[in-house]
Order: sequence, then C-alpha cells, then structure tokens
Amino acid sequence: MPRAVYVLALGIFAMVTSEFVVAGLMPQMADGLDATISEIGYLITAFAAAMALGGPFLTVAVLRLRQKTALMLLFGIFLAGNVLAALAPDYRTMLVARVLTGIASQAFFGVSISLASRITRPEVRGRAVAVALNGLMLGTLLGLPFATVVGEHLGWRAAFWAITVLTVLAAAATLAGVPGGTGGESEENGTLRQELSAFRNPRLWLVLTTSTFVIGATFSAFSYLNPILTELTGFATGTVPLLLIAYGAATVIGNTVVGRLADRRAVPVLVVGLALNLAFLVGFALLAQLSVPAVVFMLGIGLVGVTMNPALVTRVQRTGNARSLVNTVHSSFITLGIIIATSVGGPAIDTFGLRAPLWIGAGLAALGLLSLLPDLLRGRATAAGRTRPTGAETAGTAGETADDVPQPV
Repeated sequence: MPRAVYVLALGIFAMVTSEFVVAGLMPQMADGLDATISEIGYLITAFAAAMALGGPFLTVAVLRLRQKTALMLLFGIFLAGNVLAALAPDYRTMLVARVLTGIASQAFFGVSISLASRITRPEVRGRAVAVALNGLMLGTLLGLPFATVVGEHLGWRAAFWAITVLTVLAAAATLAGVPGGTGGESEENGTLRQELSAFRNPRLWLVLTTSTFVIGATFSAFSYLNPILTELTGFATGTVPLLLIAYGAATVIGNTVVGRLADRRAVPVLVVGLALNLAFLVGFALLAQLSVPAVVFMLGIGLVGVTMNPALVTRVQRTGNARSLVNTVHSSFITLGIIIATSVGGPAIDTFGLRAPLWIGAGLAALGLLSLLPDLLRGRATAAGRTRPTGAETAGTAGETADDVPQPV
C-alpha cells in the first residue's frame, strides 16, 4: 500500500476530529460564547449542512488543480476556519468558522478518496479507500476523546488550537509524502463537463441514495448513544466514554475487514452489512434496558454500520467514476444521512422516547436493503445467462464474476 494513502488518512483524521469537537464541549462552548446548548447544537448542523451543500461547489472550484495542490489549498481554507473558531469572540463568528471548515472538509474527503484510488492498483482500491477512511474511524475512536479531554482541562479554545496543530502536521506530511501527480492534469481531473457527465446515469443516483440510508441508519443510533446508554440501559455517565471507545475500536476492525472484501464483493458485503445492522438495531431497540445485550448490539452496529464506507465508495466509483466530484457528491449523500438521522431523531425522542432513533435506524436500514434489489436482480439475471451454453460467456469481460456484474456501468 503506498505511503501516501496513510498520509491521506491523517488529513481526514484531523478534519473529522474538528467535526466532532463541538459535540464533546457543548457546555463549555455555550458558556464561552454566551449561547444556549441548543444554539451550540446548531453548530453541528451547520457543519454538516456546509459539508453536504458547499463541498461539491468547492470541489468544482479546484478541479483544474493537480490533486496534491488542491489538497494543500483545502488544508489552507480549513486551517483558516479552525483558527477563526479558536479566536471566535462571539457565536456568529463561530458559526462562520464552522461553515468554512465544513465546506473544506467535504471537498478534502472527495479529493482524498479520488487520489487514494488513483495511486493504487485497481484490484486493491477498496482496501486503499478503507485505509484512508481509517482516519474517519480513528476520529471517532481517538479524535473526539482527545479534543474533549483537552477542552475540559485547558478550555474549549485550546481544543481548537490542538486541532490547528494537528492540521499543520497533516499538511506537512501531505506536502512531503503525497506524489505531485499521477500524470498530466487531464489524467487527474476531467473538465467540468466530463465530471458532470457521470450524473446523467440514473443508476448512480440510486447508488448514492443507498449510501444515505446506510449512514443514516447508523447515525440514528450513534447520535443518541449517550442518553440511551445512561437513561435506558442505566450505565453511569463515567462509563459511557469507555463504551464509546469500544464502539470506535469496533469501527476500525469492521472498516479493515470490509476494505479487504470491497473490491470483489461490494454488493454482497452491503447486503450482509445492512441485514446485520437491521438486526442489531431492532435488538437494541427491544433490549436496550438490559446492559449486556445493549453493549453487544451497540458494538455490532459499530462493526457493520459506518464501516460499510469502503464498499459504498467502491460501488459509487464503479457506477460513476473515481474522480473528485463524484466522490465529493457521494460524501454529501453520506452527510445527508447524518442530517436526516439527527433531525428526525430528536423530535421522535420527544414524542416516542429514547428507543425511537433505534427504530428509525432500523427503517433506514430496511430501505437500504430495498435499494440494493435492482443490483441483486441484475446480478442474478446475468449469472443465469452465463449458465447457458450459447456462447454467452464470450460477452463478458475476462476475470468478471457474478458479484462484480452489478457494479460497473
């Protein structure tokens, strides 16, 4: 695996840590900015909305740049936003800072995943994407606890300064460890018209929607794990951070496993992952009051939830392409799943109680399975056609398997 892929993971880790930092420091930031807890919560929504809506436009703006140059520019924008957050004198300034960092983060994810795919051999691209996305998993496992501890002991502004230092280190590593280009500019990025042409494929939109359902199902549970584990299951407040670390460790394991399977088995992996996630979410909703089953189901969601990302990315790239804009729009659909989960889950809790987000997650997982049916039916029909002795096998590409058929266009 090229060293540059691990460097890209470091950049993603820095940005994910910044994304999560507000969630761990809400009371301190509310006091420091003379705001309410709900207003601080809107900073999370603003970051996510900026990612989903603004990221693709910033990606379009950097299309003509070599991908390494684009990454450095995005580091600069993100760094400016993060410094603004650390210095923010009031809530409005902080809101601007979160929007700025959210837009830069989304574009960075898209360019990073595209570059990770381009500098590795086609047969190991899923594994390369998984390595890069370990930055996301480690952000959950290490980044959030790290930023929270720094903020609690040194103040919330210190947490943003720590992320600033981490960003500078990631940028320096990218400058030194990422190749200047995999070829000419025309090979790295197409024109805007070429980038947009992928979206004329109706199937790509269905594939993107699957990603929204997968991530939405997972974040319906993850976003409310703290109150569920304390108020329903009965764990002490001090125990929850340890459980969240265990959850983060499960995501790292699951991401590694899925990355090794995604290249050849993307659709089957998604079917199995969504089916298991559906079972875990339903089990959690039914038995959340029991400590042992609750922990088992929580860890199960960690193993097969957000860890589906490498398979999702592989499927999207085979349906569209591996360029920056497709990857960024895909990230926007993933972020849309988070927005749906958090915006629907809160009101549902007020009406139906803390089990409601788990049932919402189960419903989204079921919709995700339904969205895979066209690929499954297409794969079955193609496999059946190959069993006929009419020379059908000569129509396929060399080395193709039934599992691969649904993914390429």
